[in-house]
Amino acid sequence: MRKPNPWTWIPSLYFAEGLPYVAVMTVSVIMYKNLDISNTDIAFYTSWLYLPWVIKPLWSPFVDLIKTKRWWVYTMQLLTGGGMAGIAFTIPMDFFFQATLAFFWLMAFSSATHDIAADGFYMLGLSEENQAFFIGIRNTFYRFAMLTGQGLLVMLAGFLEKTTERIPFSWSIVFFILAGVFTGLALWHKFILPRPISDVQRTGIKPQTILTEFGKTFAGFFQKKGIVAALLFMLTYRLGESQLVKLASPFLLDKHGVGGLELETAQVGFAYGAVGVISLLFGGILGGIAISASGLKKCLWPMALAISLPNLAYLYMAYALPENIYIINACVGIEQFGYGYGFTAYTMYLMLFSNGEYKTSHYAICTGFMALGMMLPGMASGWIQEMIGYQYFFIWVMICCIPAFLTIPFLKIRE
Repeated sequence: MRKPNPWTWIPSLYFAEGLPYVAVMTVSVIMYKNLDISNTDIAFYTSWLYLPWVIKPLWSPFVDLIKTKRWWVYTMQLLTGGGMAGIAFTIPMDFFFQATLAFFWLMAFSSATHDIAADGFYMLGLSEENQAFFIGIRNTFYRFAMLTGQGLLVMLAGFLEKTTERIPFSWSIVFFILAGVFTGLALWHKFILPRPISDVQRTGIKPQTILTEFGKTFAGFFQKKGIVAALLFMLTYRLGESQLVKLASPFLLDKHGVGGLELETAQVGFAYGAVGVISLLFGGILGGIAISASGLKKCLWPMALAISLPNLAYLYMAYALPENIYIINACVGIEQFGYGYGFTAYTMYLMLFSNGEYKTSHYAICTGFMALGMMLPGMASGWIQEMIGYQYFFIWVMICCIPAFLTIPFLKIRE
């Protein structure tokens, strides 16, 4: 096995995993908001884009059985880059909403397949000790990609909107840049990724073999001990965030008359891309160190609180409507630190629960349930917000954090 330093590929691999996700789930929200699509339509249609991540366990056995996970990684990165280029070409068109949604679907399916391969490759390419050590690093660069998308790229879009006064053209440039970045990442990973001995293409694969393995994979997953509590935890841990993430950017961009903070696009990008990045890096790295030192069992409760309580920052902003940009940035920073710290426990739990013969496919099933827990509440979030307003909406978000706390005592955690 050729073993390049994990620092040469883990940061870039999880940056590549996070970038299309944020483009589909968050950058699209800001873009559509600036192109005058309603909150209800934005939340509903972009939440439907979670579907590939929800159903990806259905084709995860194929990733396990056909080709190598290394091949799937860089091939899906090339396909994702093609989807980004398609979005860039269709934004200026009259039917941009339908056309861009179609390319977002292509990106979502290729990105979900990439996630299966990348997460499986992570577990094959590292020892269990290194998996625990790098859990915070991979989460940090995953979120760094998300904040690059909703931060730096949104700032660029805001700058171009001001200088060119052509909103569709500005967003086309942003997605052309994304397409170029992803093409470069695919070429980098084709040459730099290690070649684990266990990551080999299986021979003699027949349709009957695939169906048999498919059945064994799902049967093995649902026979795990503590499966009911585990599923409830996967579905509820991000229940509050699933709705907050859809309305956070519209809240910052909306006019004062409808309860928003009326920030400029570039200001929203700075809040997430500068303050948010620093806060997230600190929270993610601290979370990885804490779990590596103390174990998940001791860290789970503090981390569950960390991912939930910072949502109060948005509740405060909805009532206070601060105009001071430093206060707004501080609130975004608090929320991002809590997410970086709290999400580490969630990822580590999914990895521990997935261990076994089919750990790649089982991890894909876990993340599928995670995506389902993001998709269904997110679809309704825009309608809920428009019905009750931003203030009551953020109170509702805090109430939605409670179910996860009720499931934690019933979890069976293997250190």
